[in-house]
Amino acid sequence: MKKIFMVLCLAVAFLGGCGEKETSANINEQPKEVISFFYSNTCPHCHEALKYVNANYPDLRMNMVNVATKQGQKKLMECARKFKLGNRVGTPLFCMGDKYIMGWADGFGARFDEYIKPFLNEKK
Repeated sequence: MKKIFMVLCLAVAFLGGCGEKETSANINEQPKEVISFFYSNTCPHCHEALKYVNANYPDLRMNMVNVATKQGQKKLMECARKFKLGNRVGTPLFCMGDKYIMGWADGFGARFDEYIKPFLNEKK
């Protein structure tokens, strides 16, 4: 029963995130303080990354970019070019000023915590 509840909570979080407005600005032209989160609804690593962010930074504002859309794919490629990732681009992908995190596994939370510091009103 707890697993079903968690899946429903993640689905609600993603549905809420999917409804957020995606800006049309070029990734390279975005202000340094903007965080873009590139995700796929079917990616379990994206769900884990979002779960971590929501648990640890519930008030953090990010541009949610669904890579299943044409606009999302375009923005993903812009971020890939910015960081010279070539063709090896996957989700989840966080573009955070002059840093990025691609993928999600044990230990990635610590890197996220470090990279997110300049974006927080209160330093953690």
